[in-house]
This record gives sequence, structure tokens and C-alpha cells, in this order.
Amino acid sequence: MKDFKEKACLCALNRIFGFEPKIALALISHLGSASEVFRLSSKEIDSLTGPYSRYRGLIVPKAMEDSAIELERLSKEGISFCGWTEDTYPDLLRECADAPIGLYVRSGTPAETLWKPARRIAIVGTRDISPYGRDWCEKTVIALSRCSEKPVIVSGLAIGTDICAHETALRCGLETIGVMATGPEKVYPWRHRQAAERIAATDGCALITDYPPGTAPLAIHFLRRNRIIAGLSDATILIESKIKGGGMMTARLAFSYDRDVFALPGRVDDTRSQGCNMLIRSKIAEPLTSVPELIESLGMKSLTRTHFETVTHELAVLTEVGTLQNLIAAIDIVIEKNMADMLHVHPNLVRTSSLEITLHK
Repeated sequence: MKDFKEKACLCALNRIFGFEPKIALALISHLGSASEVFRLSSKEIDSLTGPYSRYRGLIVPKAMEDSAIELERLSKEGISFCGWTEDTYPDLLRECADAPIGLYVRSGTPAETLWKPARRIAIVGTRDISPYGRDWCEKTVIALSRCSEKPVIVSGLAIGTDICAHETALRCGLETIGVMATGPEKVYPWRHRQAAERIAATDGCALITDYPPGTAPLAIHFLRRNRIIAGLSDATILIESKIKGGGMMTARLAFSYDRDVFALPGRVDDTRSQGCNMLIRSKIAEPLTSVPELIESLGMKSLTRTHFETVTHELAVLTEVGTLQNLIAAIDIVIEKNMADMLHVHPNLVRTSSLEITLHK
């Protein structure tokens, strides 16, 4: 009962101080627990948060009672809450000065084992991903899935780079975490609801957010959630980004947290690569020019495979149970990639050449 009361207090503080978590963290650290915050008088709240504090009318017993009711309801829906002072809270995120007071978690995996000691790699980037960016995103995740230490892929469930990273991770058998900018009961964008449900139902995977139920997908909410993506992860990989974008913010936050940052370089006249090129030029990010070198930089080891095993693995990743047409298309993709590797060119060049040969017949 005592632990549940503390959890309810943490949940209430998360709702009250959502955009200013540092104040709540300071109060908890100063008083020793979240429960003690709700024992403060109005005068004591003013002395700690400043006179005429707007929080005076919010830090009241009813807020804690409402959160307790909310937690009980969410528990029946398969959603748990991990508070900053609890053992179920991720250690890497706790290191960050602006860490959220708590996280709502949708997962089939118990919170006690969800944050097991495993390397977490964030892969983020533009919603307007190019074929070049998609190819590098997929082959990076595939290569990470071949490592002896399987990392967890973290991203934001958004259109483009994010969903590409999540879906490739699921196909490869890697665990993945989707950090949402809405309440825990919502999925945005709606078109990703099936992928989101699959993430929530897959062992070791989860959908998480620090936003309370009922929170809508407003633009400002996406900026706030980016710190969780960066804070959860040992390293962040930026696939493509304009100079101003959410991926750029995530990469900069990761750098500020003293985490490894990598960026995929691109053409100087491609707006989707200008952000990555800027981070590399500013020494914020290391250039991602070779997947094997990336794995080495991350301190990971790739399992050795024969050429046949590699092709078989790629076929398994690129195809799921489907039609013969899907299988043929997947085989074509693998052939194109292998030819491109041998010729040291982009797969699109192989595809274009093949088309020209076909048209000349």
C-alpha cells in the first residue's frame, strides 16, 4: 500500500510538472520522496517554489487521489507506470537532469525485466525519408541484428525513418521501444496502429510516454518526447534530417547527455541531408559511412556468417508469410544488394541498369 501511494504521488507530480520536471526532481531529492511533497503546506510550497507559485493549488491531496484512481484503471488496460524513484525506472534515463518523473508503459513484458542490461540504440530521422535513407536505415538495423549482443532499437513511431526502424527491428527479431508524444492509450499516426500493437504485444518491446491519458498529438509534445528517446539510448543514429527537425533535436540532446551520436552524410544540395552534414561538420556526430565501422565504434561484435547464411537471413527479414510475388520481389532486392556490394555502387544504380537491359530486349 505504501509503495502504491508513492507511485500515485509520482504519477501526480508527473502530471503537474510535466514540462518542468527539474522542479519536481529537486523537490523529491530535497524531501526524500514524492509522498512528502504532498504533505507540504501552502506556505512551505511557496518557500520552495517561490511566492505566488502556480503550483500551490495543484499540489493537493486530490491530485494524488485522482492519480491513484487513474493507475488502477490503466492497470486493467495493460498499462503500467514507472516512477523516477522506483527500481522499474530505466537507469540511463534517470541520469538525465531533465528526466521525466515517470513513464506510462504499454508492454506484455513486466516492467521489472523491460529495462534489462542491454544496449539501446536510437534511430531517428526525417518523416520524408529518401530511398537512400531507407536503404541505410534497413541495412543498419539488419547488421545490428547480427551482433552477438542484440541491441534494443528505440524510435518515435513517426512516419518515415522511425517506423522503418521499428518494423525492420521486428522483422529481424530485435526488441524495439516506441516513444510516443501522446497519452498511453493513443497511437499517432493512426496508420501505425497495427505496428504499435505488435510492438506492445512482442516480448521485450514496449510503447512508452510521459504524457498522461487524454494527451493529444500537439507539435510541442513531439519536441518534449525527443529527450526521452535520447536519454534512454546509449547511442543515437540520425539517418536523414533537415537543418531544423525533431531528429536534429534528438541528436543534440544525446550529445548533451554525453552519448554517442552518428549521422548519415548525404549530398550537400539535398535538404534531407543538410542537418546530418551540419552535425558532422560541427563534430557533434560521427559520420556513418560503414556499418561494420559503426558496429566497431559501438563496441559491439558482429556474428560471422557465410555468404549463403547472409542471403538466407536477408530473405527472412525482407519477407514475411505472404504471396509468391512478395518472395520473388524480396529475392530481387537481395540480388540487387549483393550486386551493388560487389560493384561498390548503390542498389538503385543496379536496379536502373537492369531496367535498361530489360527495355532493350
